[in-house]
Order: sequence, then structure tokens, then C-alpha cells
Amino acid sequence: MKAFMDADFLLKTDTAKKLYHQFAADMPIYDFHCHVKVDEISRNAVYENITQVWLYGDHYKWRAMRLCGIDERFITGDASDYDRFLAYARIMPLLIGNPVYHWTHLELKTYFDISTPLDEASAPGIWEKTKEKLRSGFGVRDMINQAKVTKICSTDDPLDNLEHHLALKKEASFRVQVLPTFRPDKGLEITKDTFVPWVTGLAKVCGTSIPDYATFLACLDQRMDFFDSCGCLISDHGMESLLYAQSSKDEVDTIFRKALAGETLSLPEEAKYKTAVLLHLAARYHQLGWVMQLHMGAMRGNNRIMKDKLGPDTGFDSVNDQQVAVQLSRFLDQANDAGLPKTILYTLNPKDNYVLGSMMGNFPQGPRGSGGSHVQFGCAWWFNDHIDGMTEQLKIFANLGVLPRFVGMLTDSRSFLSYTRHDYFRRILCNFFGDLVENGEYPANLESLGRMVQDISYNNALAFIGKE
Repeated sequence: MKAFMDADFLLKTDTAKKLYHQFAADMPIYDFHCHVKVDEISRNAVYENITQVWLYGDHYKWRAMRLCGIDERFITGDASDYDRFLAYARIMPLLIGNPVYHWTHLELKTYFDISTPLDEASAPGIWEKTKEKLRSGFGVRDMINQAKVTKICSTDDPLDNLEHHLALKKEASFRVQVLPTFRPDKGLEITKDTFVPWVTGLAKVCGTSIPDYATFLACLDQRMDFFDSCGCLISDHGMESLLYAQSSKDEVDTIFRKALAGETLSLPEEAKYKTAVLLHLAARYHQLGWVMQLHMGAMRGNNRIMKDKLGPDTGFDSVNDQQVAVQLSRFLDQANDAGLPKTILYTLNPKDNYVLGSMMGNFPQGPRGSGGSHVQFGCAWWFNDHIDGMTEQLKIFANLGVLPRFVGMLTDSRSFLSYTRHDYFRRILCNFFGDLVENGEYPANLESLGRMVQDISYNNALAFIGKE
């Protein structure tokens, strides 16, 4: 029997162990998609206790606590930080097989040198030990530096003034690049209540009025230019489904004006608007040399009562099952006319893994014919970033594409302790390669395999996410 989460955790073969310890373990991290608060990096926030790091905004943990019957008072309510931590510790033994169990213990071991399993009995001692380190001045930047992070791409609304990014850019003492990501979701969701207020906000930051679609696009262009001047290299779009419909500019202008007037739009009108805006954005991303990320397949805010009470992104989202193949194909093909930007495709529904995995082969090179893997099948995302989900994504990428070109892992997290998810992924990656070697499916050339591991762990993302 192996020891609990020891140095060879998840590494089942000798080849896997060599690949991880000799090649993967010490690689730096490029976290090109996350949701950390940049203001906390800017002021080098220091937390008073582990609850503030773990339980103030982690919907993975909140969801697990609710499923175990923990009262909402201990999740998002007025319970003390210590009582909330105890409630979380009590459920930990029940999370056998859940990635949250592994992430929790990787974070304790990596950042606090704690190897004791967390449960109700061990909780008081772990509380005190973690509190002691956090209060010693172990802040956000220490967590980032300890994880060997070199670049972070936050997630930012186009209306953001990016003041914290700009402040960090001037700090010579902090060498980690913290770059903005252009996330214009509210500008595409034309049928939601947030649309008109968002357009009003866009007009304000651009110093103009927005009476029509042409002015709206001009303002989006202005914000993209601003983001680009602040070092932005990547955009992101979260969509429940990818709608596609062709239209004329006059049609879209009419639709846009109807939305501003508060009129109800039909589904075909919504599809025409979203397609037109996304195509315009894709063309601009190509011109700017940005990467475009498309996150598909989430169904958000399912519990209306809790959404109204707590807001979005609080643990009440799930997997969507809408079809994506035809719409995605038509969108990418039309975007390619103006120059398809380098693109990363993610799906929350594993039924679409083969759709996305095969789609990347349709656009293997950029408009200039340089470089392969112009469209990427992104890492296992959200409900899939566990052992089975990551392994399946690697298998499908290898089956349908060229796995050594894969851009690898990201945290997709709000927590500065979540960089251990890169380590989790690297162990799974090394185990995947190790199995192929041990089964006689690939030669035992450690140097060649090691380069592949290092490329997927870091080098490929560094090369892929940058100006063409």
C-alpha cells in the first residue's frame, strides 16, 4: 500500500516517476486563465487565516459543503472563520474520490508543509499552523513566487480601468507579469438584464453615447486598443451555447436598437447579433495578435432563489447539453475569412470532447501558414478537471491531434493557493506518458519524453500566447 499522497502521488510506473521528478516538478507556471483579484496582488494581501484563502470565494468547496448538508451560515453566512473551517474539515473524509480532496491536501502540503489528512480531529492543529504562517507575512506574492509562476492572465471586463495591472507593471521588485484578459461576455448577452446597463457603462468609459451598432463596435475597438496597450495577449468568452446565424449590418443595427429600447428579441435575432459581434471581435483579435478562448457548455445560475440571494458564480452551475458542432464549425470557418486568431476551445460537457478534439484539425495553421496547432483543444475544464477528466482529455488530444503541441493546464480559480492544480495535472500527464512506455506503445526515450512534458507544462503556452 502506498503512503497517503507521498512524493510519488498519482505516479504509478517507474517511467512516470522519472518524468515527473526529473522534468516536470520544477517547471515554472504560466497561468493563462484564472479569476484571481489583481488588486490583492497589487497590495500584496496577507490573509489572517486559512478560511479567508479557502472559503471566501471557492464555489467548488461551497458546492461540496452543501452536498454534505452543511448549513449555508457556514458557507456564505455569518459564521466565524474558525467555525466555517471546522465545518469544511468535517466533510473532508466524505470527499473520497473528489478532486477537491486532493487539491486541499496538495495545498496544505505545498504551502504549509502539512501532510496530516484534514478532518475534524486534525482541524484545530491545522488551523493554528496555517494561521501562524499566514500571519507571519506570507502574502499573495509569496504564494505566487513559491509556485514559480512567471505570468498570470486575469479575467477582466472591458470596462475595467486596469489600474492594478498598470501599477504592477511599474514595480521592478515583483517580476511576475500580471496581464489582463479581455472578457466581453456582458456585451454579447443582448437578451439579459445586464446588457443595457453595460452598454451605458461602455459609453461612459469611452466618453461618448452609443445610439447604434456601428458606434458600439467602435467603442469595443477602443477598449481592445486600451487593453492591448496594457499588455493583453488573450481574450475569453464564456457561453452556454454557441449560436450562429448570418446577417447584414443593417439587420444587426436594428436588433441592437431594439435591445436598447427594451424590446424583446427572438432567438434568431439573438443568434444574428452574437454571431456578428463575435466575428468582429475575432477579426480584431487576429489583428492584435491575441489568442481567443471559447468556453462552451456551462449552464449557469440554475437555482434562481440562491442566485437572487448570492449572485452568480456561487456554486449553482452545471453542465449544458446543447449541440455545438455545426455552429462552431461555421463560426470558425467564417472567422477564418478575416484571419482566424489562435484559438483555444474548451467544453464543460465531455460529450463534446471529440467534437472539439477533431475541430482543431480543421484549422491547423494560421493565415500565414506558419506554426501548427493554430486551434487548440483546451484542458479539461471545471467539472472535468479531475483524474478521469484530465486523462480522457489527454487521450482524445493524442488520438486526434499532436499531443506534444498541447498548451496545457490552467487554474481557472479565484484562489492563490490553486497553483497546485498545475502539479496535479503534471502528475497525471507523466503517468499518461509512463503508461504508454511501460505498455510498449512508445520507446523509453526519457530525454525526448521529458522535453514533451516540459513543453506541455509550460513552454507551449509561452510560445502560443503571444504576438504573431
